[in-house]
Amino acid sequence: MDRPNLPLNALRAFEAAARHLTLTHAAVELCVTQAALSHQIRNLEDRLGVALFRRVPRGLVLTEEGVALAPVVTAALDSIGETLDRFSGGRFHEALNLGVVGTFAIGWLIPRLPEFEAAHPEVDLRIFTNNNRVTITGEGLDLALRFGDGSWHGLASVKVMEAPLTPMCAPALAAGLEGAADLRGLTLLRSYRSSEWERWFEEVGLPCPPLRGPTLDSSLALAEMAAQGHGVAILPHRLFRLWEETGRLVRPFAPEVDMGSYWLTWPQTRKETQGMRSFRTWLTAALA
Repeated sequence: MDRPNLPLNALRAFEAAARHLTLTHAAVELCVTQAALSHQIRNLEDRLGVALFRRVPRGLVLTEEGVALAPVVTAALDSIGETLDRFSGGRFHEALNLGVVGTFAIGWLIPRLPEFEAAHPEVDLRIFTNNNRVTITGEGLDLALRFGDGSWHGLASVKVMEAPLTPMCAPALAAGLEGAADLRGLTLLRSYRSSEWERWFEEVGLPCPPLRGPTLDSSLALAEMAAQGHGVAILPHRLFRLWEETGRLVRPFAPEVDMGSYWLTWPQTRKETQGMRSFRTWLTAALA
């Protein structure tokens, strides 16, 4: 059916009646009389050539044709309503669902959110933190910031931050370290990427000692254990500068190892919205 010929008033009447299954409540919602509402529905049925309701003593029952049509009309009206609700203060507001690795969220993004909000008040950013294991489409996300090599099936990506790893620990623990070899007698806290310590010891020319103790799935949890003196964590130093400035963690040795970077990702098939473009442009500029 051509758009100019869509019977919008009749569709609104049908949708309200399909939700309430009573003409009385539907008429009250739309501020019309029951007779006017019934007339609109009858016109729609005549136009389609099918019955959409069966009248029963207690109200209405949808026919098979009505059951097929109702969710489509409801979804369309809901979509229009949600879009209109985003207009306020003379501008359009776009909700942007962003998945972020917790380390990046705490260490870089959250302190700079006021800058983004000031630059783009039309974007309502919704942040969902994770431990780098995320399914963008399955979780209803528009964008996701994650750590890795930039290669994820079905996703487009742009590198936003290099994040080499280096040992960090509590100041009291660092006081007893004179060289990298001294780490071999301490608890080396591990993430699920088990090769990080092996790569770091390879970088400094030493064999990696046996790794024991708990394995954690979050750099933030590793950092907290290290700050409490439970061992030495290998962390992206750039994202824990505030911990260092406040004296919770120190970096005892300079060598770093590259295990990946932070990337902004989105589905390859997803059409970029203005909000997605605004965030990507701001993020890359802020990290340039």
